[in-house]
Amino acid sequence: METIRYEVREQVATLTLDHAAARNALGPQMREEIAEVVRSVKQDRSIRALVITGAGGHFCSGGDLRNIASVGLDNQGWRERLHSLHHWLQDLITLDRPVIAAVDGAAFGAGFGLALAADFVIATPRARFCVSFLRVGLVPDCGVFYTLPRIVGPQRAKELMLSAREVGAEEALRLGIAMELQAPEQLLARAQAMAASFVQASPVAVSLIKRAVAAGGDLATQLELEANAQVLAMGTQTHRDAVQDFLAKRPAKFQWPA
Repeated sequence: METIRYEVREQVATLTLDHAAARNALGPQMREEIAEVVRSVKQDRSIRALVITGAGGHFCSGGDLRNIASVGLDNQGWRERLHSLHHWLQDLITLDRPVIAAVDGAAFGAGFGLALAADFVIATPRARFCVSFLRVGLVPDCGVFYTLPRIVGPQRAKELMLSAREVGAEEALRLGIAMELQAPEQLLARAQAMAASFVQASPVAVSLIKRAVAAGGDLATQLELEANAQVLAMGTQTHRDAVQDFLAKRPAKFQWPA
């Protein structure tokens, strides 16, 4: 692969955006390579969590404007190009295993959208987030219309989209965009420790939790979903083993890293 690095170690996959010349911009080659990784993770049931990060002090600077200016597509061509992005993005957002974005430096435009596709965002104090599309006369893409209002609420999402202003790490933490801040030298290790904790978690329960949170709906719908999900979780060997560990006063196998 030319613009990313990908490795799987002890059931944790790590995808690193690595195109320093473009500050890890989401050009056509990088999008194709990310799509290939997402397909691989989706199909490989031995992988229990995915970490996405960026090399060179940047997460992702957004879309590749040089490519956008030179490609010369008509309206239908742009629609097809976005649909190809949406195919793997939807697979990433709905992946039935945890996704952790480790953000250092810029996460702008589509790069911000890529970070928001994760279940957890951890960042360094020098991380910067920006829904930058309006600066170049565009509307947000890469799933931002879906993800951002669910995290910060509709009013704040509109403010961030319409102002196209930068959000620093501390504000991102306050808004709930980032879950925690880590020093740059500790960022990837923390993300991978979080991911590794899910190796001992129930894959059925993890999948059901992600699906239930994404589903939304009214109270009656959520309670019915809860009942159905709990019945499935109770039937797993992971649950039965965990109950036996509890009764025998053994430590739980699933432990969130301190």
